[in-house]
Parts: sequence; structure tokens; C-alpha cells
Amino acid sequence: MSSAVVLIGPPGAGKSSAGSLLAAELSVPFADTDDLVATAAGKPVGDIFIDDGEPVFRELERAAVAHGLEATGPHGGVLALGSGAVLDPDVRRMLAGHQVVYLEAGFAAVARRSGIDKPRVVIPGNPRGRLRALLEERLPVYAELASITLPTDDLAPEEVAADLASRLRS
Repeated sequence: MSSAVVLIGPPGAGKSSAGSLLAAELSVPFADTDDLVATAAGKPVGDIFIDDGEPVFRELERAAVAHGLEATGPHGGVLALGSGAVLDPDVRRMLAGHQVVYLEAGFAAVARRSGIDKPRVVIPGNPRGRLRALLEERLPVYAELASITLPTDDLAPEEVAADLASRLRS
């Protein structure tokens, strides 16, 4: 493996959990852009959105993608991207020449994995509607960038990692 394997997909698709397992299976480095952003900012990703706003987060994320691709080394590694990173044209350009894997997850799976599928006390806003709009915007970009698409709705992270390791070795 001479280039990075970059995992993209919606929140809850398994990029971080399957990505770390995949890297271990392939004996290569693993990086997660959300972790890189949080480390660079000295605070959790959610706090960056609240305290500094999305534009600041996206700038940090762009730098994290560049750093993560570099950190995976010349012999490749696995990099999990935050779900919105692919909306940035600079990030899309950085992905050229790398193996981009779209971990596909449908609305029901994403809602279940993110916890917004449960009945709740009224929450301001419309989390389900926002998730649906987010997916409608991002799914075509994921599909366009992917060299491999793996549906993950009914798979555990271990199954995703094993399937991808098998595909990448062949």
C-alpha cells in the first residue's frame, strides 16, 4: 500500500471505529481528522463549533486532512475524515491519488447510531430534518469521490475492517 486509505461517509458510518481496526489489521498508521482538529485546537470538536464557529472548524479540518495524509507516511496508512470534510474543494483535491473508501450508511442507520432515532422531549430545531438535509447534500459527493463503496448499515466495525482489508489486499 503506497498511498493512504481515506475513509469518508456520514456520521455514524464507522469511519473511526472501523478505521482503527483496519489500520491494525494492515499494520499501518491510523489518524482521525476530528482527533487531529481537537488536538490542534486544544478542545473538543463540538466546542470549536460552539465557541469559534463552523468556518474556524473547517479551516482546522482542512489542515488536519493535510497533516493526516502526511502522517500516514510514504507507505500508506488509514485516515478517517470528518463527515463534512469532503465539501471543501481543497480537501477533495488532496484526496487525489489516495484510495478513497465510502462507508455508506442510510438515514435509519445514521439516526440510530447517532441517537436521534429515539423519542425525545421536544428539542429546539429539527435534528432529524437537519440530518436528512446533511445526507442529501453529502451523499452524492461521497459517491463521486469513492473508489470503493461499502454499505455498513448491518455491519459491525470488525466486519467492515475485515471486508476492507480483504479488498485492499487483493
